[in-house]
Amino acid sequence: MAAHRSGPLKQQNKPHKGGRHRGRGSAQRDGKGRLALKTLSKKVRKDLSKVDQRHRASQLRKQKKEAVLAEKRQLGSKDGPPHQVLVVPLHNRISLSEAFRLLQDRDTGTVHLNEWGSTHSFMLLCPRLKHRWFFTSARPGDLHTVLDMAKVADTILFLLDPLEGWDSTGDYCLSCLFAQGLPTYTLAVQGVSGLPLKKQTDVRKKLSKAVEKRFPDDKLLLLDTQQEAGMLLRQLANQKQRHLAFRDRHAYLFAHAVDFVPSEENNLLGTLKISGYVRGQALNVNNLLHIVGHGDFQMKQIDAPVDPFPLNPRVIRSPKDPGMAMEICATDAVVDMEEDLKVLMKADPERQESLQTEVIPDPMEGEQTWPTEEELSEANDLLKETSKVVKKVPKGTSSYQAEWILDEDGESGGEGDEYDDIEREDFMEEESQDEGSEKEEEEECETVTLGESVHDDLYDEKVDEEAEGKMLEKYKQERLEEMFPDEVDTPRDVAARIRFQKYRGLKSFRTSPWDPKENLPQDYARIFQFQNFINTRRRIFKEIEEKEVEGAEVGWYVTLHVSEVPVSVVEHFKRGAPLIAFSLLPHEQKMSVLNMVVSRHAGSTEPVKAKEELIFHCGFRRFRASPLFSQHTAADKHKFQRFLTADSALVVTVYAPITFPPASVLLFKQNSNDLA
Repeated sequence: MAAHRSGPLKQQNKPHKGGRHRGRGSAQRDGKGRLALKTLSKKVRKDLSKVDQRHRASQLRKQKKEAVLAEKRQLGSKDGPPHQVLVVPLHNRISLSEAFRLLQDRDTGTVHLNEWGSTHSFMLLCPRLKHRWFFTSARPGDLHTVLDMAKVADTILFLLDPLEGWDSTGDYCLSCLFAQGLPTYTLAVQGVSGLPLKKQTDVRKKLSKAVEKRFPDDKLLLLDTQQEAGMLLRQLANQKQRHLAFRDRHAYLFAHAVDFVPSEENNLLGTLKISGYVRGQALNVNNLLHIVGHGDFQMKQIDAPVDPFPLNPRVIRSPKDPGMAMEICATDAVVDMEEDLKVLMKADPERQESLQTEVIPDPMEGEQTWPTEEELSEANDLLKETSKVVKKVPKGTSSYQAEWILDEDGESGGEGDEYDDIEREDFMEEESQDEGSEKEEEEECETVTLGESVHDDLYDEKVDEEAEGKMLEKYKQERLEEMFPDEVDTPRDVAARIRFQKYRGLKSFRTSPWDPKENLPQDYARIFQFQNFINTRRRIFKEIEEKEVEGAEVGWYVTLHVSEVPVSVVEHFKRGAPLIAFSLLPHEQKMSVLNMVVSRHAGSTEPVKAKEELIFHCGFRRFRASPLFSQHTAADKHKFQRFLTADSALVVTVYAPITFPPASVLLFKQNSNDLA
């Protein structure tokens, strides 16, 4: 008879828990000190079905697409700031005036010209495309102007030569712009129509191949006719915008008009009125304002005048003749500006940021009381106990050198004496051999009388021989530093104990302790330090994203009243230089120690020595400083470098205003005539 086997649907009962009831003590013993979870440390992740996951992904995709379209529609629209385009010709054969003539088409829209010395600009209003552009220009030779204007430009229009593309100056300018960070850019070729028809196709193919190295997968547009200029404008209006991290978190402004009101007490200082469109973030009057190349200042108030370049001008109809209409253009708007002027916001002294850049050090801070007699006697006894160490060392060894010698069994003082005697004998033999060789050389040589030295006719008389001598000495020092990186020559005119008295010996560079606050210079008492820099940066960036700022919104045409500005800022603007202003985040006006990782450009060949004055482009700032160089390693101690090496990245350390990363850094060396 076959045994009965239960099927898969048989009831399964729980096993019986025998023994006494489990108390709290046994539960704690089994838990071994683990506590129950009181609060959830992370958000509960809901398991969505496949349909819900697809729906959620489509919603996120739709939101991102709408955000990109909204940004594209706002730029250059009636409610947003004008689309600022920087035109940079990359070859000396390119005619900038011809390019501007093609872009200033009266059939396309209304053109308002504006000239500031060497910087030409114009506003193009196109109601048909519902877009307005503000075109400015800069030559690659004026590198500071190109870099400063690229910091605020929405799009850079590069003009290329059909045969060569760009020359050496244009190539150097492109390298600097790529290092600083490129916004949206467009490539246009000028002069293709002037070539024979058979060569145009070949020229465009060769140019595309040459440009592919720097601009892969980018389309080349032509700029020779009005029709091609119209296609270029459409391309500029429909391009997706690229973001620069260091400017998206700040409110910034490009000055369209500047007025200076001197103060009654001092004519060299006064109130500067800067008019322009707010970009980036909303602008608060209580924040500090940084004018690029001139410093930080406070604002007194923000005015909201009439927009001088409206996309759709106001139309006023005559009450006598309804059929007669008059458009309010930019010149009429400027006349009526005073009537429609309204104060948008005034500074609050209690909430306004301070201009204090340095800490006022207290000389009595950290003062110690004089030790008592008991403490002095204890210290002397301890010093006597620790100083009584007997070692066997070679003859002539100082006490400092003896500290570095390890005790080894089997050593004796006699061996050291024998070693010294052998070394003296070898030295005497070498000296006698050198004297003999010198006598032989003197016998072989003969005296020859030379005439007066005559300079080569091909040598440039304007070359400074003293500067060339200094440069040659720098090249020698750099070469010696590369050959012997871990050696330092003892000076002949100064005693070694005096020359190296600020140095400290380490038994092991990797493991020996080093207190970072030991023997700090006096200037460290004047800088600001963060308790936790990363948390402060994260908190400020979070406030920018979530907190609503009171003040002028993005796209508004405003006039900023900046107080205590020197008259040199206005003179600089009148000579043709652009005036660019950035609002500062909290703590960005304060001085601290900045560490920046830099790599030397392949085209830079001149030696750059530490503590030599350089020009810095750090984020939106431009300043001069004398930096220190050190190795870029993951350790608590870093070796000092005397020269900026070309084979590896180095860390540049400098006293400078605080700048929150990420931010680009460019270093330039000032020559007598230009930058290096």
